[in-house]
Amino acid sequence: MKVSRELVVFLVMGLAVGSAFAYDPSPLQDVCVAINDPVNGVFVNGKFCLDPNKVTADHFLARGFNVPGNVSNPLGSVVTAADVQKIPGLNTLGISLVRIDYAPYGLNPPHTHPRGTEILVVLEGTLYVGFVTSNQLGNKLITKVLYPGDVFVFPIGLIHFQLNVGKTNAVAFAGLSSQNAGVITISKSLFGSTPPISVDVLTKAFQVDKNVIDYLQEQFWYDNNN
Repeated sequence: MKVSRELVVFLVMGLAVGSAFAYDPSPLQDVCVAINDPVNGVFVNGKFCLDPNKVTADHFLARGFNVPGNVSNPLGSVVTAADVQKIPGLNTLGISLVRIDYAPYGLNPPHTHPRGTEILVVLEGTLYVGFVTSNQLGNKLITKVLYPGDVFVFPIGLIHFQLNVGKTNAVAFAGLSSQNAGVITISKSLFGSTPPISVDVLTKAFQVDKNVIDYLQEQFWYDNNN
């Protein structure tokens, strides 16, 4: 059977378009163990969906983001999230917001968001911010000092931080490209996990003496997320 060039092009284009849409969506929780019993199937994008006929404006509302967070903690910072936990209407919309308050020299410590890119705008104060590229790009440190009105982007999954380098409190708001971007605080994850990571693993990874790892694992690793 003779096949026309136009038909071949059509089939190739159809396969290309089909492949473009045949991919798994980004996960919205840390783990999702497959089960055969639908009775115990709990999550749909991390949440059940309400009957749309019962939706009200309150499902899309969060109040109080004009109120400063309590920064009297070891880090001198606090993150207040407007995510799907506080705004149920965000479910499946792929976006969320956080307010970050910093005491003078307060730090939002190195962390990653495994499921979202972050775009941050400074409202008050002066922030030293940065992120580190992946191993493939040589772990290059990208930093900048930000002032009120400045906007900075932290790419998805990369380690990043913000430090208030001013003598007054600072405030920033950040948008995230996920309803539940997740947070992995590097120090807490490595040295405050439950149960602890093997000392043998950490001493070899960091090329330090066991006493250093013991000391770090004995510390209380504070979480600045509300």
